Amino acid sequence: MADSAAADLIGFAFLFSLPADIRLRRTRVKICGITNVDDALAAVAAGADAIGLVFYPGSARAVTAPVAQAICAALPPFVTSVGLFVDAEAALIREILRVVPLDLLQFHGAESPEVCTQFERPYIKALRMRDDVELVQEAQRFRSASGLLLDTYRAGVAGGTGEVFDWQRIPPELRARIVLAGGLNPDNVGAAVAAIRPYAVDVSGGVEVAPGRKDASKIEEFIAAVDRADRQ
Repeated sequence: MADSAAADLIGFAFLFSLPADIRLRRTRVKICGITNVDDALAAVAAGADAIGLVFYPGSARAVTAPVAQAICAALPPFVTSVGLFVDAEAALIREILRVVPLDLLQFHGAESPEVCTQFERPYIKALRMRDDVELVQEAQRFRSASGLLLDTYRAGVAGGTGEVFDWQRIPPELRARIVLAGGLNPDNVGAAVAAIRPYAVDVSGGVEVAPGRKDASKIEEFIAAVDRADRQ
């Protein structure tokens, strides 16, 4: 048993001695907008690294705290539960955190860094890619974030547009911090990974049969396309 533990430690030490571009070769996958246990388990079975739970009443994929509790309870170890909020009151976020064991917060509105850091959880900050967004500046502003999620901008819509933005707007030096979203689906995610090599990709509508209802076969196709692009 001790020999096995020592071997594991050596393996981890070797992994983190590698250059970042080698260590991060496997693109992580987040399946967002999960609304029920069955869809969460289908995502896990297909190889998802994270699932997203939407706590935004304006979304067709919004979940209640009891539903989110049940989904999180069904997740195996090492699958990250992400709670998505859009300009939510701090009291609401704290109440959700009191009853739902979220691993990571995702702020999808106009939240400041000060707002994002007050909940004692790691977070990612979503940026909607308006024409005037300066990613290098925003990355510096949100340097406390675990990553930046880039989504397509459409006026009046917080996310989930199903539309792709120009991936070449992402500076090469930031790509290892990026969770790429916005209009991804099984048909285009391979090209996105090959072009940008982001840390992770995020999909919701691109693997659905209806808003909030996932298609297990589409999830499998999506993750398979990511894997193929990683092996290129």
